[in-house]
Amino acid sequence: MTDDCIFCSIVDGDIPSYTVYEDDDVMAFLDANPLARGHTLVIPKEHHERVNDLPANLSTATFDAVHDLTDRVEAAVDAEATTIAVNNGPAAGQEVPHVHVHIVPRGRRWPPDPRPDRGATRRRRRRTRRRGRRYPRRLRSAPFSITARPSTRHISATIFSILTEDSL
Repeated sequence: MTDDCIFCSIVDGDIPSYTVYEDDDVMAFLDANPLARGHTLVIPKEHHERVNDLPANLSTATFDAVHDLTDRVEAAVDAEATTIAVNNGPAAGQEVPHVHVHIVPRGRRWPPDPRPDRGATRRRRRRTRRRGRRYPRRLRSAPFSITARPSTRHISATIFSILTEDSL
């Protein structure tokens, strides 16, 4: 365990998480900045920065957990499919230097649109630009939502309970 690794802090219990699976070697929890509802991270409890550094038994345990959790995540959020992803190293986009596997549920509307009526927003901007203002006064501070990711607060208790019922 390293002191500066956020995932090691989650494993130690220093940082709270929505843990959906845990055994002696592996832990799975809901992502704090999800790409979709039910976005789950599966990590080995031991600190390893890259998949290449994982011992064979820990790699097997991690990917066995991914295999078992995929169906449960899809069922919990009524997803049609999932994206399973590993960013192996900073050049591949790995932001936390601890091996982790993303399970991202996918549905009919992917990627999710943060603004339900994008056309209305565009029309409003055109109208206000013609009037000489960039945005209407009431929208000047935040013309639209700038994040496409739902917050973890929006994950319903039902989804969490489905994922946590019955140990694998």
